[in-house]
Amino acid sequence: MNIFDPEEVMPRQAYVIVCGNEKGGSGKTTIAMHLIVALLNAGHKVASIDLDSRQMSLSRYVENRQAWSRRRGLRVPVPDHSRVERALGDSVSQNENVELARFQDILQRVENTHDFIVIDTPGHDGYAMRLAHSMADTLVTPINDSFIDFDVLGRIDPETGEITGISHYATMVREARRHRRAVDNGLLDWVVVRNRLSSLVSRNNKSLSDSLHDLCMRLGCRLAEGISERVIFRELFPIGMTALDELSAETLGTGPTLSHLSARQEIRSLLSALKLPIDDLGKRRAQARRMWLENVAQPIDSLDVLAE
Repeated sequence: MNIFDPEEVMPRQAYVIVCGNEKGGSGKTTIAMHLIVALLNAGHKVASIDLDSRQMSLSRYVENRQAWSRRRGLRVPVPDHSRVERALGDSVSQNENVELARFQDILQRVENTHDFIVIDTPGHDGYAMRLAHSMADTLVTPINDSFIDFDVLGRIDPETGEITGISHYATMVREARRHRRAVDNGLLDWVVVRNRLSSLVSRNNKSLSDSLHDLCMRLGCRLAEGISERVIFRELFPIGMTALDELSAETLGTGPTLSHLSARQEIRSLLSALKLPIDDLGKRRAQARRMWLENVAQPIDSLDVLAE
């Protein structure tokens, strides 16, 4: 099976956001959960899918949110969450096929009933991960502020800082973009997010920033500032809360701090940079897209509509 076969990727109504990077520990799950809560708070119907059948970090985050809300008597929005259960057969190839089939079953259930689908991907290549990337309307790739993380996107000359090549993950995204265009002429908006930024300015920061700007120009993706290295994001995970939830002793179990407020502002800035269709204009565009998809197979009854 060709994972990028147009026959395998069916048109969907839901807007698909994928958090992807082949390097673990980049902050994909934290960003995914904050995007989910932002969309829920905006009144959208959101489905979330955890593709990382081994770590299941997003699933744990959602479970923690549900458990904490029950314990504290909170009314917080939660997504329609699914996870791709890990296959435990003897063959790696067979396991990938089983997990891919499970992913496709989930997609068929939610793609026409939700406004947004947010997918958190594993830190390794695979059939399901490639399919998710080929479906994305927005791809969010967080990378830590390090040349180690930069290496999954591109390679540089250590003396001149010039880009010398495109790495494996960036190559995969390029292929996903081409095949997405072949399926429905859609555009994949790829946003690379600089994550876990240090408050200290160094020569390494400046060099990395320049290299990222050059690489994004070559790859045709956008660059956005993400979240700083804050302990607060790690503290929110066990209780399933986010910086976008109500910041109070009732929701947090302790009084909010300036770090909570700073984290919220960073997330809001990131959401603004992503330019997701979550405002009134975005909702109208989404509704128009749904109407078009519902009627795309119907013949035009009269040419009067063209005259208008």
